[in-house]
Amino acid sequence: MKLNILGCYAATPRSLNNPTAQVLEIKNHLFLIDCGEGTQVQLRKNKVRFSRINHIFISHLHGDHFFGLPGLVSTFRLLGRKTPLHVYGPKGIKEALTLLLKLGDSWTNYPLLFHELTSSDSELIFEDDTVSVSTIPLQHRVYTNGFLFKEKPGLRQLNVAAAEKYRIDRCYYQNIKNGKDIRLDDNKLVPNAELTFDPPKPKSYAFCSDTAYTTSIVPLIKDVDVLYHEATFLETEKDLAPKTKHATAKEAASIAKAANVGKLILGHFSTRYKSIELFKEEAETIFSNVALADDGKEFDL
Repeated sequence: MKLNILGCYAATPRSLNNPTAQVLEIKNHLFLIDCGEGTQVQLRKNKVRFSRINHIFISHLHGDHFFGLPGLVSTFRLLGRKTPLHVYGPKGIKEALTLLLKLGDSWTNYPLLFHELTSSDSELIFEDDTVSVSTIPLQHRVYTNGFLFKEKPGLRQLNVAAAEKYRIDRCYYQNIKNGKDIRLDDNKLVPNAELTFDPPKPKSYAFCSDTAYTTSIVPLIKDVDVLYHEATFLETEKDLAPKTKHATAKEAASIAKAANVGKLILGHFSTRYKSIELFKEEAETIFSNVALADDGKEFDL
């Protein structure tokens, strides 16, 4: 599981700072999370293959989180895309995007599928055999969701030495990985636990931006491996957080501590600050395992 930060700054882009967009690689999926202005340029710079992006998750309809989507959708068309593209986002995203396509007479030549979200409760919005994605309702000035990505448990790992000890034919190895017991020629039943090791612990990633401080999300992200939480402000401007429905670095750290997450990644920094290291320093007074997002930074999770 890898996370590639394409942009992680609040509001307007600057010459070296891009608005929110990131790519999560998990179980052979390449999920694009938010799509701020300039996302497709950042995808190029970070050498992310456009053709591998089949699912885009948009947290809310503020420009710094989705103004890059029309351009990306159009570029997919110019590149001759044929595979379906799924877009998950608040109700209204279909109207906004299709209006631009209509006015420009540039309908896609590939299936463009919208999954509009309206629920104020957490809901499962994507699932296959390897991974699931659920919403995390957030508190912002407009309807907003975070997203929880969870791996599903993999197959059990074969204990080759044990299988050879019982002289089990290789043709049964897949059944063993699938969790089945094996009956030997002498009618002895060998329990699957003797022939396998537990699979690796499934990993999980929670994306929470933009949001005011709210403990309502804690049960939804309990024990996740990695939490990305917005930290727009430092304590010196904490009075702005409730007014704008954003959070401070300390508030993000408090959420991470309450949810017992493995690692906290801070992002969505206001560009008023000269150094983002200050966010890490403040958060570490509450939660120890803190990292800072930054444009072009990759995390091996």
